[in-house]
Amino acid sequence: MASLIAPDATYLNADQVNGFLSKEVPAGHFQGKRVLLIVPDSTRTAPVGMVFKSLFATHGSTVAAMDVMIALGTHQPMSEEAICQRLEISLEERRGPYSSVQFFNHEWDNPEALKQIGTITPEEISDLTEGRFSMEVPVRVNKKLYEYDQIIIIGPVFPHEVVGFSGGNKYLFPGVSGPEVLNFFHWLAAIITNPKIIGHKWTAVRKVVDRAGASVDIPKLALCMVVTHHGLRGIFTGTPESAWDGASDLSAKTHVEYKDKPFHTVLSCAPAMYDELWVGGKCMYKLETVVADGGELIIYAPHIKEISLTHGKLIREIGYHCRDYFLNQWDKFKNYPWGILAHSTHVRGVGSWEDGQEKPRVKVTLATGIPEAVCKEINLGYRDPATINIDDYANRESEGILHVPKAGEVLYQLHEPPAWAKPDA
Repeated sequence: MASLIAPDATYLNADQVNGFLSKEVPAGHFQGKRVLLIVPDSTRTAPVGMVFKSLFATHGSTVAAMDVMIALGTHQPMSEEAICQRLEISLEERRGPYSSVQFFNHEWDNPEALKQIGTITPEEISDLTEGRFSMEVPVRVNKKLYEYDQIIIIGPVFPHEVVGFSGGNKYLFPGVSGPEVLNFFHWLAAIITNPKIIGHKWTAVRKVVDRAGASVDIPKLALCMVVTHHGLRGIFTGTPESAWDGASDLSAKTHVEYKDKPFHTVLSCAPAMYDELWVGGKCMYKLETVVADGGELIIYAPHIKEISLTHGKLIREIGYHCRDYFLNQWDKFKNYPWGILAHSTHVRGVGSWEDGQEKPRVKVTLATGIPEAVCKEINLGYRDPATINIDDYANRESEGILHVPKAGEVLYQLHEPPAWAKPDA
């Protein structure tokens, strides 16, 4: 693993990144090979274009192919124009110097697009999950990967509600994987709960993701970035495991903000890149621990008008509930996709089941373009976003009110977390 890290309070520029990549991935390194770049969609902040253009400038004329696949997981496909924006190139450049580059959206729900490359046995699952599950999990990925000689993963690392810290093999699973493994480990994370997963490095889910990643027997190189809203703090290169290892340590120092006391009200403002509640839920995930018992978290996002174009129908059937709501009625819900159940629990947060009733710890309110009737149907609160003056929430931490202007990537934690937020021993 090699790294380039900016000094404290500074950021890396394009010349520094180009120099680092020229040294670590020199010209001729992929001579005559077919190379597939796997990159995130637009819901992740990162200078993906800077790295893409640097690699293409160095290797584009010597490789047999250098193409791009969007690691969608189950997110919506991106248009050619949107992919160009992700890669920070114009449509004119797309038709000019980058005309040889093919763009692919991952197709998680198209069996014809997938290839089974292995199986994780019940015994392995039991070991990886510390006895929580014992079941066979097929490992499938986008079969186009096997048309290439080299995979390069380009993406950021942040605290993550499902795996602990994103990045590394997570760009393969769930990024370009089939539904079985992604549904399994999302529900595994839900069973453990978001507060006990997020911001913790060596989770049971990370073990499953890395085990699935080992099934991809194509040479892999990862370029893991640590990014803030202000710029690039560091870049790490190596195997998906080693580059992620270094990047997650820097992310822990960069993306976690600690508070002394919880807040009774949190206004969590979603950036434009979160265009559905499916991804806008990160505004809850990253802040759940700092909401006081009985408090309220408001997801403020007037631009969000959909629950999920892909999963909205099923989410409206089951609603948003805490983990124990599902576990205590498992026969009713076990045949729904487990990834959707997991999303539901992550947005609703920690709670309990008492005397046949769900008892959520906090209130989650949507101040979005999703109508009040729908919010009620899915078991979330509603506020008309037009009635919210953001300035009313700013600079009031001493009063127990927290305003987060661009939520979803920085994790908020308490210096002394409550018992329900501490990982199991």
